Amino acid sequence: MNITLLRSDEIYKKMMNSPKEKRDDIYRYEMAKPFEFKWSCYNVPLKSPKKGDYDVVMASSMFGYLPPSEVDETQEEKINLISNDALWQTCKRTIENCLECFTKAGHELPVKDYMFSLMLGNPQSPYISLNDGYVGDGGIPGYIIVSLVPNEYTINKIQVALAHECNHNVRFQFEKWKNNITLGEMMVCEGLAENFATSMFGEDMVGPWVSKTDMNTLNNYIKPLIKDVLDTKDFDNISAYLWGDELAQLQGFFPQGVPYCAGYACGYHMIKYYLKKTGKSVVEATLTPASDILKEIKDFWNE
Repeated sequence: MNITLLRSDEIYKKMMNSPKEKRDDIYRYEMAKPFEFKWSCYNVPLKSPKKGDYDVVMASSMFGYLPPSEVDETQEEKINLISNDALWQTCKRTIENCLECFTKAGHELPVKDYMFSLMLGNPQSPYISLNDGYVGDGGIPGYIIVSLVPNEYTINKIQVALAHECNHNVRFQFEKWKNNITLGEMMVCEGLAENFATSMFGEDMVGPWVSKTDMNTLNNYIKPLIKDVLDTKDFDNISAYLWGDELAQLQGFFPQGVPYCAGYACGYHMIKYYLKKTGKSVVEATLTPASDILKEIKDFWNE
């Protein structure tokens, strides 16, 4: 298993010390190009034929990454916070440990090469601020990113975010992504990922997408709202249920009267219920079809 670390701190320093007009291309060809296949899966080109059209720089900003134009001397302290060699080696070991949970259980992973990097998050982005300053991206097998506004809190969350994204990375090597994925299937994916992360690092490290939802809200508002729409398809329809109205509206999707990350929180408790009922490990459950899991947890909605 080969894990490549793309040292973003070195690239950010180069951007910081370059003229503003050069920063987009440094980002485009040094930071984004190693992830070109991942971006292509989202139909994002490295560079559009016409200046100002949709490309990886624009998409990165929309996803909450710090725009290259803003990587100047004001970001030096943040860049320094992700420049520690030990931090990068810890990230590499965390990815190795997560993947080994599956290989040691006898599951050969089809993907052998993995690319990882840390990206600076834009503190002005709602995607970053609503998620307490950090988010992960690991849905494309072989590619893992954690974006963050570096501080003591977010750096302490990197490993658990990595575990979450590694789980996605493994699951989608066995259960292929489909564009007509249902809300229930997405909740299974997110619930598995967060239960895997807490199995590695403890329930006190659960992400804000779960911890911000109290059990009263979950049982008396979210579950009744979601249980009859689990078969809903397409992101236009399921986004609000997953991320909540605020984030859905930012993406141009319709609000449904849903609080922050309701689907994530419900998915976490749904999978927790499944693991307790079946006695399966989260590793085994990760490779279980969503349809099988959803059949087993029908009583969850009546708790």
